[in-house]
Amino acid sequence: MSRLARAEVRQMRVSRCQILLCLLSASLVLAPFVYAQPQLKKIRMGISTTSIAFLSIYAGQLKGFYRDEGIDLELILMPATLASSAVLTGDIDYNGAVTGVIAAAVQGRPMKVLIFTADRSLQSLIVRKEIKEPKDLKGKKIAGSTPGATATLLARLATKHFGLDPDRDVGILTMGGGDSARLAALESGIADATILSVPISIVAVEKGYRELFFLGEIARFPQTGFGTSDKKIKENPDEVLRMVRATLRGLMFTWDENNRDAVLDIIMKRLKIDDRRFADEVFKQRTRGLTRDASVRPEGVQALIDLQRESSKVTRPVPIAQVVDYSFVEKARKELGLAR
Repeated sequence: MSRLARAEVRQMRVSRCQILLCLLSASLVLAPFVYAQPQLKKIRMGISTTSIAFLSIYAGQLKGFYRDEGIDLELILMPATLASSAVLTGDIDYNGAVTGVIAAAVQGRPMKVLIFTADRSLQSLIVRKEIKEPKDLKGKKIAGSTPGATATLLARLATKHFGLDPDRDVGILTMGGGDSARLAALESGIADATILSVPISIVAVEKGYRELFFLGEIARFPQTGFGTSDKKIKENPDEVLRMVRATLRGLMFTWDENNRDAVLDIIMKRLKIDDRRFADEVFKQRTRGLTRDASVRPEGVQALIDLQRESSKVTRPVPIAQVVDYSFVEKARKELGLAR
């Protein structure tokens, strides 16, 4: 066995252990949200954080749209890159972090995104109050996520946008743990700035930190939705369609003004918010990036692909068709009366 092959085997063993830990944690932490109905098919989806970006999936889960499709959906918190590995090993079925799916596909792993539910970043660059403008970031530390995952990509993109070199002018800390861990890094002084999603970004501002920049202004590429392996698409196309259709129904539900109170209830329950005023602030944030019918701009998708190519040092061009399969969402749109 070659040195490279031995290294890949060791990495697979490490990843498998991480995956099993995430699954064990999910059985304890997310148990209240699992619908234990034996007649339904258990489906597991990895998500990288708990935020408003996944509102359509929360709505589909809590309003019974997945159950209508014969699916018992369990959401499991895990890093985006780990979730892609878990999909490929069969430990979970879908990865809800499309950045992780695209990162894997760009590297030649057999995965595709199936649906996008946001057409731009819903995160913000949150900083300590003494940082008043972008130039003040020079020499500072920004808490990101794991390499190639969303927060790290956005931290690099933001610093470049501000005319700074992300490799020399700032220190981007790679770390796991999601938004809560990044806020903790800010509060402890480990980091001077970080990338946060709603609702944690609002919590940070209420604690006295500053929203320096809403990243949706420059990161106009899709971020949430989900994807799976080519194997799953080939062997279980009916299941894939049912997953996409339920998610699209969830997206439609969140945009119907008649459902405002119900959506606020979902936000409060799924994001563990007990203040309805605060939940309403979170609700308003959906207009900053969530799509109405899962349509996204091709140039935005290509921009995300190219960011992942740069992160992974992949020099060859990667077309959209290599990383996205739109056939299921197009069929679901027709069935739900959203066809263009």
